[in-house]
Amino acid sequence: MPGKQPAVIVFDTFGSVVDWRSSLIADLTAYGDTIGVSADWPALVDAWRAAYHPSMDRVRKGELPWTKLDALHRGSLDRLVADFGIKGLSEADLVHINLGWHRLRGWPDAVAGLTRLKSRFVIGPLSNGNVSLLTNMAKFAGLPWDMVFGSDLFQHFKPDPETYLGVAKLMDVAPGQVMMAAAHNGDLLAAKSVGLMTAFWPRPLEYGPHQKRDYTAEHDFDIVAKDIEDLAAQLGV
Repeated sequence: MPGKQPAVIVFDTFGSVVDWRSSLIADLTAYGDTIGVSADWPALVDAWRAAYHPSMDRVRKGELPWTKLDALHRGSLDRLVADFGIKGLSEADLVHINLGWHRLRGWPDAVAGLTRLKSRFVIGPLSNGNVSLLTNMAKFAGLPWDMVFGSDLFQHFKPDPETYLGVAKLMDVAPGQVMMAAAHNGDLLAAKSVGLMTAFWPRPLEYGPHQKRDYTAEHDFDIVAKDIEDLAAQLGV
């Protein structure tokens, strides 16, 4: 357990807390069966996720005005449906599919680990997702957040410093009293660079067979854990 305890712990969400890939593949496969539309749903999901960072970079570079993640996801989805030659999807179908990101399920340790941490610390997601997305996801997956730090609160996406420092400002604490917890080295390194405490655990199945990084902690983080329950144990909860 580190000598200094955080006042607030914020969590990367996609991949770190929830299993976006398996959740979306199962969700879209079941929905496609219901409406009679067949597609290579795993390939679509992987391509959709691959569009995630490039779409946010367009906002960062000023090619798009501030745009919440739901809208970026929808733009990528429309393009990919055309690229994949998927026919027979109505506007209502596309809306439902896009909201699949609101219906992601937690990793097996997520709810139990977060519930333990909530007993002592203020916890919440610090995600590139928007507030409505993250709130609906929490309701669906039973994630016991105290607060939802969506990117639309800051009108910035991680790893912009405004996101990490924005948590400290909203919670009236110093940056060093906030711990960023994630399964992604880059996210934690950015948080550490602006003074946050950091905690890492691996999610080697996040990208299924396509995982290329984040198998281990690659930097000197305050805590390196096996999962969220182990993070709770190392923080003495």
